[in-house]
Amino acid sequence: MSGVARVRCDQLAPALGDVAANVEGIVAAVGRALDDGVDVLVLPELATSGYVFRDRTEAAAAAITTEHALFRRVTERLHGTTTVVVLGFCERDGDVLRNSVAVVDASGVRSVYRKTHLWDREALVFEPGDDAPPVVTTAHGRIGVLVCYDMEFPEMPRMLALAGADLVAVPTNWPVGAHPERDRVAEVIAAQAAARGNGVFVACCDRAGTERGQDWNEASVIVDQFGWVVAEAPRGTGATTVTADVFPTLARDKSTSPHNDWLRDRRPTIYAREVPQA
Repeated sequence: MSGVARVRCDQLAPALGDVAANVEGIVAAVGRALDDGVDVLVLPELATSGYVFRDRTEAAAAAITTEHALFRRVTERLHGTTTVVVLGFCERDGDVLRNSVAVVDASGVRSVYRKTHLWDREALVFEPGDDAPPVVTTAHGRIGVLVCYDMEFPEMPRMLALAGADLVAVPTNWPVGAHPERDRVAEVIAAQAAARGNGVFVACCDRAGTERGQDWNEASVIVDQFGWVVAEAPRGTGATTVTADVFPTLARDKSTSPHNDWLRDRRPTIYAREVPQA
């Protein structure tokens, strides 16, 4: 395992319902990443389908499985490399639809994670996953996976940190919302807090474009294990890439002072106690 890993978030603009066009965009993004020596490529949530579906029927028309040619094509492009691709897709899982993420390398699809916390109207389209998020061992460290709103629940990145994740890859679709101009958007602040509180690197890949009047933060970000932003997309940039060279395995050292450690200092038995009401 090499020490340094070039991590990239490619902030694509998927076309709603146009799976064929989106597949070409994903394959092109993989090609660009390989040309630029990227080791870990993170793509947006629902990169294969777009996001603002009217209903489940419309989403079903854009749903795919891991048997889709996309995954074969990505695997073929990765042949002979150690590059890892984390991409969001609209998954047909038997009779239900999932907001899912696949981790792919030269050996094929390594893992699939189904988003467990659905945001707003997603609950009208998708079924939430019931499995814990995975940690995938790769040539560039141990990669944990979450999706967008999952990051709002501190238990999720904590689970991954406790399971040994070095880097948490988060495909997202962050809708624009009001926030003070002096600050980064709240979702990026949440990513910084998750990184700092768990001593892990975090890479969140947002999306670009407008769907049915919905705009996005376009705020892809890479955060180091201390919670500092090391690379980010300037707001309003549109489709762009965010790339940083990081050392994921540094996340295995959780010490914060000669006497402190992010994970060792936890006191779970206290956290489980009932809070007294005064």
